[in-house]
Amino acid sequence: MTLETSIEYVKGIGPERAKLIKSVLGLSTVDDLLNFYPIRYLDKNKVYKISQLEESSIEVQLKGRITQVQEVQTGKTKRLSAKFNDDTGTMDLVWFQYSKWLKEQIPVNREVYIFGKINVFNRQFSMPHPEIEAEENKENDCRLKPIYPSSEKLTKRGLNQRFFQVVLRNICKEIPSLIEENFPEYMMKAFKFLSRQHTFLNIHFPKDMEHFEKADNRLKFEESFFFQLGYALKKLHHKSHSPGNPFPVVGDHFNDFYNNHIPFDLTNAQKRVLKEIRLDMKRPIQMNRLLQGDVGSGKTMVALLTMLIAMDNGFQSCMMAPTEILAQQHYNGIKDLLTETGINVRLLTGSSKTAERKIIHEELENGTLSILVGTHAVLEDKVKFKNLGLAIIDEQHRFGVAQRAKLWAKNKIPPHILVMTATPIPRTLAMSFYSDLDVSVIDEMPVGRKPIITAHRREKDRTYVYNFCRDEIKKGRQVYFVYPLIEESETLDYKNLMEGLDHVMNAFSDYNVTMLHGKMKPAEKDAAMNYFASGKAEIMVATTVIEVGVNVPNASVMVIESSERFGLSQLHQLRGRVGRGAEQSYCILMTSDKLSKESRTRIRTMTETNDGFKISEVDMQLRGPGDILGTQQSGVVDFKRLDLVNDSAIIKTTKNTVDKILEADPLLARPDNLIIKNYYLKYYKGKNKWSKIS
Repeated sequence: MTLETSIEYVKGIGPERAKLIKSVLGLSTVDDLLNFYPIRYLDKNKVYKISQLEESSIEVQLKGRITQVQEVQTGKTKRLSAKFNDDTGTMDLVWFQYSKWLKEQIPVNREVYIFGKINVFNRQFSMPHPEIEAEENKENDCRLKPIYPSSEKLTKRGLNQRFFQVVLRNICKEIPSLIEENFPEYMMKAFKFLSRQHTFLNIHFPKDMEHFEKADNRLKFEESFFFQLGYALKKLHHKSHSPGNPFPVVGDHFNDFYNNHIPFDLTNAQKRVLKEIRLDMKRPIQMNRLLQGDVGSGKTMVALLTMLIAMDNGFQSCMMAPTEILAQQHYNGIKDLLTETGINVRLLTGSSKTAERKIIHEELENGTLSILVGTHAVLEDKVKFKNLGLAIIDEQHRFGVAQRAKLWAKNKIPPHILVMTATPIPRTLAMSFYSDLDVSVIDEMPVGRKPIITAHRREKDRTYVYNFCRDEIKKGRQVYFVYPLIEESETLDYKNLMEGLDHVMNAFSDYNVTMLHGKMKPAEKDAAMNYFASGKAEIMVATTVIEVGVNVPNASVMVIESSERFGLSQLHQLRGRVGRGAEQSYCILMTSDKLSKESRTRIRTMTETNDGFKISEVDMQLRGPGDILGTQQSGVVDFKRLDLVNDSAIIKTTKNTVDKILEADPLLARPDNLIIKNYYLKYYKGKNKWSKIS
C-alpha cells in the first residue's frame, strides 16, 4: 500500500463502496483518507444516561437494553422501530431504510452500547440509525473516538462512523511505511513536535486531548510552512530572474514637488512606505510590492511621489484603475497636484474620444507624456510607451493575471510594479496569499483628519435623521443617501433607488437633489458628479457606484439605507466617501427593526471602530478568506487544518522560520535541510514550476 493506492484496495472498502465514497466525499486515494480528519472526538469512557440528554444535535453514547423491535407501516413507507431502556428512562430507536437481516442482527434484551445523533420531537428523544456494540465486544481502548464528516446517504448504506473508524484503523497500522518525516531534527527540537507518524496516529485516534492538540498544531504548522516556503521560493526566483531598471536618482521632479507643491506634511507611515519603495527601485531587480492602506490614508500621494522618482530616472509611469470613475478621480487628483509643475498627465479610458487617443498615443511614443492614468484601455496593443518604468495597479484583485502580463510586456525590461488596495486586507491573509509580494502598510491617517462618527438608526428614527441632515446642509455641508438597488425587487424588500429618490425629493423639497447609478452613461455620470461636487446640489442619491472614486470634501453625511444588506468591507468603503474635509463627518446606518445575528455584528463593528484593519478581521470571520479576496481567488487558501483568522500566530511563526532558513540556505542545499527540500520537490514542486531549487 502507498499513498497513491486507490481506496477500493483498502481492507473493508472494495469497488462499490469506493465509488460511493468518492461521489459523496471526494476521496479516492489512501492519502485522501489519511487527510480526512475527524471533526471532533468522543470520549469512549463517557456514557450518558437518558435522563441526562438535552435538546442537542451532538452524538452521544449510552448503555442499556434494546426491546420491542418491530416493523411499522405508515402508508407506503416502512420503518424498523425499537425501544431502548436504561435505569433512568426509555427512548426510541428507528431505522428508515434497512436490510431484511437487520432485525435478526439486533441484540435484544442484552447489555449494549449505542451511539448516534439525538433527535427531539414533542420533547421525546429518539436516535435514528444507531451504531450498536454488545458489551462483551466493546473494544478496551482508552483512546478518544474520532467522529468523521458524513452524510445520510452514506449512513443509510452502512458507511457509518464505525465503518470509517475501522477503515482508518487499518490504514493507521500502515503508517510506518506510508508517512515520511519532512522537518529536520533542529526544527523538531525547537518546536517540540511529535514525529509525523505519531502526528497522523494522534489526529485520528488521539491518546488524549493533549496528544490531539500537539498533532493538530504540527499539521497546521506544516500546512503554513510549505505554503510560505513555496511563495518565498517564488519571490527569490522572481528577484533573481526578473531584471528591472534601477532608479538610483531622486532628482528635480521629486524634490521640487516635495519642497514646493505638496499640500500637506506626509505621515510617518507614508514616509516609511516611500523609503521601502525607494530601496526596492534602486536595485536592478523588478519591484513587486503591495501597498495596503485604509480609505483616506494617502496611497495616491505615495503613488504620485513614486512616479516622480521614475521621471527623475528618465522613465514613464502608468496607473490603472478598475473603473472609469476611479480612474477619473486619480487623474483629477494627480493633475491638480501637478498643476504648477508643468508635468504632462493624461487620462485614457473606454470613453476617450478618437482625437484624444491619437494625442495620447503620439505623446507616449515620443516620450513627452510622463504619466498616464487609465482603465483596461491602457492594455490595448496600440498603446505603446517609449520607456515604461513603473506600473501602478489599483485594486489588483479586479485585474486578471493575463491582463497584468500585458502591462508588463509594454517594455523590454518589465516595469516596477506597485499594487494598491483601498480595502484593508487582514494581516494574516496578506501574509499568506500575498507572500510573493513585498507588503507595505500605511496604518496612519493624515494629521487633523477627524474620525467619522457612525450611528445606527431604525425606521422609527427617520424624522430625526432627516432633521439632522437639514442641520448639516444649513451649515453649508452636503449629504449622500445610498441604496442597494436601482429598481424595485419583487423578492427583496430593499429600499430601492427610485423609491428613495422620491422620498428624499419630497422630504428635502427646498434643496437640489441629484442621482448617480451604474446604469447611467459616462457623460450622465460626469454631469451628476460635477453638479454635486460644485455644490449646486446639496444631496446625492446613489447606489454603491460611489463606493470608490467619489471625492467631495464638503460632503459630511453619509446615510446608508438598508445597511444590513451590505457587507462590512462595502460599508467601510462607503463610509470613506465622507470625512475627506476638515469638518466633522457622520455615517448613519439605517436598518429594519429585525436584524440577523450576523447583521448585528456588522452594524456594531461599524459603530465601534473606524480602523479598516480591525474591520477586515471581523469581515474575514464572517465571510471567510475567499470572499475577502474576491471570486477569482476564492479557492487559493483552501487549508485543511489551518485557520487564517484563529491561527495568525502559527502563520507568523512559519513565515519567520521560512525567511530565516532561506536567508542562510536559499537553495536548501545544507545536509540538515535536505529533508525539507526533498519533501518539497516530491509534493509541491509541481504546483510551483517557477521554483529555483531542484
